[in-house]
Amino acid sequence: MAALAFLLAIPLAGGLVLALAGHREHARDINVAFSLGTFAAACVLAAIVVSDGPLLAWQYEFYVDSLNVFLVALTALVGLTTSLFSRPYMRIERDHGKMTPPRLRLYHSMYQLFMFTMLLALTTNNLGIVWVAMEAATLTTVLLVSVYRTAASLEAAWKYFILCGVGIAQALFGTVLLYMAAEKVVGAEGGALLWTNLNAVKEHLDPNIITLAFAFLFIGYGTKVGLVPLHNWLPDAHAEGPTPVSAVLSGLLLNVALYAVLRCKMLTDAAVGSHLTGYLMMGFGLLSVVAAVFFLMRQRDVKRMFAYSSIEHMGLITFAFGMGGPIASYAGLLHMTMHSLVKSAIFFAVGHAAQKAGTQIMDDIRGLIRVSPTVGWGLMLGALAILGMPPFGVFASEFLIVTTAMREHAWATPFLLIALGVAFASIFSRVQPMVFGDTELKPLAHPPALVPVFLHLALGLVAGLYIPPYLDVWYRQAAAMLGG
Repeated sequence: MAALAFLLAIPLAGGLVLALAGHREHARDINVAFSLGTFAAACVLAAIVVSDGPLLAWQYEFYVDSLNVFLVALTALVGLTTSLFSRPYMRIERDHGKMTPPRLRLYHSMYQLFMFTMLLALTTNNLGIVWVAMEAATLTTVLLVSVYRTAASLEAAWKYFILCGVGIAQALFGTVLLYMAAEKVVGAEGGALLWTNLNAVKEHLDPNIITLAFAFLFIGYGTKVGLVPLHNWLPDAHAEGPTPVSAVLSGLLLNVALYAVLRCKMLTDAAVGSHLTGYLMMGFGLLSVVAAVFFLMRQRDVKRMFAYSSIEHMGLITFAFGMGGPIASYAGLLHMTMHSLVKSAIFFAVGHAAQKAGTQIMDDIRGLIRVSPTVGWGLMLGALAILGMPPFGVFASEFLIVTTAMREHAWATPFLLIALGVAFASIFSRVQPMVFGDTELKPLAHPPALVPVFLHLALGLVAGLYIPPYLDVWYRQAAAMLGG
């Protein structure tokens, strides 16, 4: 329990400390130090859960098992590497006049509070607290997206607040309905919103109420996943906010929202006794994949293009979990991990490229391989990885998803293959001249922090060649929990 306490206390304390000192010169280092402490606590917690099994703590209000423990470790890892990336990135933004001392204080404090809300949502056993944590995450990221205070960033933050506010209200109503269904079985004093209690009696929950509850929860949390047609906030938030915010939005927030959907799906499947939730997730997942790739074809802003790529991949993950079964669930978990690592690495490289060029318009970013070979290769390798080129891990997860669809849902296979092909052609044709085209740009004034880029890409490459046994055990146990 000490590891869990430190996991939550460190980012919360970091937010408070940086709210006071986030404008100082060493605030970037303090941010990294708190993120490193959070990652260390996550590793200790993961080791405890792997060796001793699921952990219940603090009057059963917190629960860590095989499904969420690897997400906790992934969240802490991406949080740490993003804080490392933001050190030189925010220094350059300050030098360009885009970040003033008050804005730096807001950014650093909200970054740590955002990490706290994500970890709270992952580790709590109370579905009511999950909702509170997701709402708090919305508020912190609204402030992060709007930190530049430009008209475009304020508009993006407003759109994000309105759309996700409406979505989270739907999730609140779904949570209330879930409580209604559980109270009849568990009782008012029995912790009707504790997931472990609900899981113990899930076969006895009223199927009509629980089905309606899942519909609202899926709409609500699906908005934060970025599923079409509730995706409109995501491209603007990614394009107009600081690049570190884009990295954690794609790498962390979308995963946590989908995790909340999966917890509710497990209850609904047992109560209803049908594959209704799976068909719903498959339908919206496939719609998101197909719609996103045709949207990204039309983009001129590099961050918006990769934001639509995030919608595509979250749709693919949702489709995989909708299919169910051991292979599809395993593939969904693997793809969730690979997308977080690779997409955040891409945003790291894009952030440095856009800073040097002074623009995010792809036609104006050329010859990165000459300006900074590491940035150029980081972007090119990241693009190839996210497009599913072997031997990166995204290829392995996409291969498992597509072959499972071929065997069990052949009607969906042409849509998936066409969408993946269009995405490959669209992104590769844009990235190739950005990296290898002619340019007159000069070298970067500050050396870019590219260790996070190549660390993430190396992890993605290793996962495509060899999955460590302990990670394989996590995935298999989590897939079994999801009904595999």
